[in-house]
Amino acid sequence: MRRRGGAVTQEIDLYLRKSMITRQRERALTFRAQEERGRRWADEHGYTVRKVWADNLSAYTDTVRPKFDKAIGALLADEVPALWCYAADRFSRKGAGSVIPLLDAGKRIVFDYERLDSADPRDRRDIINRVEEAREYSALLSHRVTGTKVQQRNEGAWLGRAPYGFEIADRETRKLRRGETWHTLIRIFEDTAKGKSARTIAQELNAEQTPSPDGKHWGGSTIHRMIQTPVYEGWQSVSLTRGGRSSPYRNPAGERVSVLADGVEPVPPDLVKRARLAVAGHLPVAPDYQRGKVKHLLSGLLFCASCGGGSAIHGRSYRCYNYTVGKPCAEPMSAMRSLIEAYVFEEWLGAVLRADLDDGDPLMIAVAERWVALTKPEETEEHRHALAAVKAADKALERLAEDRRAGVYDGAMGRFYPRLVREAEADLAAAESRVAEFSGVVDLTIFDDMDMLTEAWEAADDATRRDLVRLAIDKITVTRGTRRGAPFDGAARCAIQWATPEEE
Repeated sequence: MRRRGGAVTQEIDLYLRKSMITRQRERALTFRAQEERGRRWADEHGYTVRKVWADNLSAYTDTVRPKFDKAIGALLADEVPALWCYAADRFSRKGAGSVIPLLDAGKRIVFDYERLDSADPRDRRDIINRVEEAREYSALLSHRVTGTKVQQRNEGAWLGRAPYGFEIADRETRKLRRGETWHTLIRIFEDTAKGKSARTIAQELNAEQTPSPDGKHWGGSTIHRMIQTPVYEGWQSVSLTRGGRSSPYRNPAGERVSVLADGVEPVPPDLVKRARLAVAGHLPVAPDYQRGKVKHLLSGLLFCASCGGGSAIHGRSYRCYNYTVGKPCAEPMSAMRSLIEAYVFEEWLGAVLRADLDDGDPLMIAVAERWVALTKPEETEEHRHALAAVKAADKALERLAEDRRAGVYDGAMGRFYPRLVREAEADLAAAESRVAEFSGVVDLTIFDDMDMLTEAWEAADDATRRDLVRLAIDKITVTRGTRRGAPFDGAARCAIQWATPEEE
């Protein structure tokens, strides 16, 4: 209570929230206009304004509004008997749950725009209805914004600021074309492909006072992100976390989407590949005579049965790695390299030739999957994304059904349900069609002809032989020999774990 002009008045708080939403062809009131209106209401009804709470934040359900929480806290703690707000949608868009506890506790809430006052019992239902309408409007607005962005991405529109090296070619389509910094971008890729470190490239650009993407200084991390970003291959890109690594965006059919305007070429694919290999440390930049060669067929496949550790080459033998570095192993394995490699090859050859894809042999199915991945890596990746798109589309239909059962579409959103179902079904059909493109026959003739397979093996280099072995074998566990100098008995000492098909 306060005295004003000799009379005792009650106190009231004002809650203000700024918005750019248009109401009845007028801008929603600014902070100053809302406060003036609140103070006028207080004067007219015999109240004194105790405190003004203001949030310059959205009322969406996923936003924390500190001043709103404090205003409600003061009301519930009886620090003030009433709270004024310009309109129900300025108060909250979280629905009835935001006002029912206050109404049940007998707190006075005034919504000026709607002329609703919880002090009047007849206004209770209207207050609840208005905040529910605000919640539904918020959900619909969020749905529209999200849907618009998804559609724009699917059409190849670049939604943010143009990536370094590009510029927006057309404001309507928001497709990209090469910009003024394109030559610097190509230089970065070329220097990286030659083996120059990201740090060195950044230092050189800074020394030349070349502006970075943010207009400040270059850093090695900026170079790395640029090399990995799919947009320089011409693809729509998304990042799951702010500032995180970008990945190609996939439309509902599982396809990548081009963001380049007609006739615009991306960074040459071969240059992108060489730069990324260099960043990953897989591209040799030394002269041919200095390059490392793959020497050991079974490295990474052999494991000691005693301790479970891997193997290492020791002289002419594969030996338990833990034992060679002084770690404990009760029965360390050791096998002459030439003998165990010959045994594994014979086992591999026999198993592959015996397997029959037509009979659904799991080994040959696994070999087929890995053979395609080895010989057509890009096509394999596309197939996996297509399968993922089918699962995502199927899940979207399932979610729609679950939401309908839960009553999500009982209210104003109900009119959108049929269209959403049609769109989800169309996405599923497109994704299934995309998967069908990869269902052709895999040529496995080489694995069904002993002479052809043996000739291919003999003609292959060490790296290719390693790949071939791993088409059918995942792991080989080797036990210790019965005694030193005993003949190598592969059948008794080697347990081969054969490859199995991937789980979908």
